[in-house]
Amino acid sequence: MAGLALLAFVAVSWLAVLVMRFVPPVTSAMMLERRIEAAVTSEPNFHFSHRWVPASEVTPLVPLAMVAGEDQKFPFHHGFDVDAIQDAIDAADEGKRLRGASTISQQVAKNLFLWNGRSFIRKGLEAYFTVLLELTWPKRRIVEVYMNIVELGNGIYGVGAASDAFFHVPPSRLSTTQAAMLAAVLPNPRRLRVDRPSAYVMRRTAWITQQMSQLGGPAYVTSNHPVPRQGR
Repeated sequence: MAGLALLAFVAVSWLAVLVMRFVPPVTSAMMLERRIEAAVTSEPNFHFSHRWVPASEVTPLVPLAMVAGEDQKFPFHHGFDVDAIQDAIDAADEGKRLRGASTISQQVAKNLFLWNGRSFIRKGLEAYFTVLLELTWPKRRIVEVYMNIVELGNGIYGVGAASDAFFHVPPSRLSTTQAAMLAAVLPNPRRLRVDRPSAYVMRRTAWITQQMSQLGGPAYVTSNHPVPRQGR
């Protein structure tokens, strides 16, 4: 029975991943969790906002900014940044502050299918769904889904809702600085604000803008044969 249950889980989960390669997800596990959390706690001033925008209607500066700020090896790894994981382990062994090592692929897996937490079960499922995504979706699809489901403000999910809320322009018209600012708040979009950027957010925006140029522009994300950044 356990074997049949495992086989059924693999079949159903892979079917879901395969379908979402072509069909935009209407929501995500993280969006549902956040809405339930806000409802249970009667959080004041919480407003949920999300709308899907195809990659063709988003300036390529947005995925470039997110890759530059979050996962510069994204075009080349297979879901896991081994060097970043080793660096995080080494830092933890030395008693330094815990560093994140999640790739964009891992973040899509977590946001789309899973819940917040640090248990071994959740991390194992994150790895499983990351492998499924990398096997089933092209890189462009992974980053397209990422920029549409990631939280960019309190209750604001995806580049479409964020463009409306913060800049009042369609995603196709976002500037380099605006795209970089959206990426700059991704470490903690409820504390770091696009509409009221702190000095840290502005410094991070400037750094991401510089990285976008050094990576070679949008072709780093959109090209089928991107050129690796030297020294990374």
